[in-house]
Amino acid sequence: MITIDHTTIYVSVANQSFSYLPLGLPCEFKLQLDQNKAQIFERLFMQIDSLEFDNAVRAHLPYIPYHLDASNDEIDTRLKKIYALIHEFGDEHTKEFVKQLPYFH
Repeated sequence: MITIDHTTIYVSVANQSFSYLPLGLPCEFKLQLDQNKAQIFERLFMQIDSLEFDNAVRAHLPYIPYHLDASNDEIDTRLKKIYALIHEFGDEHTKEFVKQLPYFH
């Protein structure tokens, strides 16, 4: 029989971070999930950070319009993945909140 150890993580989408301890930093969500899956948040937040750097560079190139920038779409895709994970591992209140987001309509 395989047992999966669940852990609690505290996620802040606004600050693009997560923690295993409530360190007094603001967090929007408290989730229970397998520790291996918790690392997915770290990877997604790192990818968003990299894409936002690309956006900062693009902002200085006026010949690439904002609405045609593919990295904006990539950031949105990663945010959708983050909220899908939050929905999957959140409590009922969290699930209801995520269902009301524009990404899920």
